[in-house]
Amino acid sequence: MNPGESSAIESKRQALLGQLKAAEAGLRSGLHTEGFGSIPRAHMDRAMAHICEADIAINGPGRARTVQQLVADLARNQQVVDDAQRGKSQRI
Repeated sequence: MNPGESSAIESKRQALLGQLKAAEAGLRSGLHTEGFGSIPRAHMDRAMAHICEADIAINGPGRARTVQQLVADLARNQQVVDDAQRGKSQRI
């Protein structure tokens, strides 16, 4: 790869990272918006996880999880939270 190609790829990478940061900022502000219920928030939380994983994939090739791995990890995390909340409400 010549220096010009390398520079063009880096420029595209930086542009993409900027777009991801802008999307993340928009989602973060949306997470604090009241009145839409839990379903939109859950989708925004999931989108945030995908954006963060995309950032990892761009900055460290080979270090990111696959989409399937990420979804499975998120599902396991949600199950732990749900179980903890169920246990807490049963103790009250």
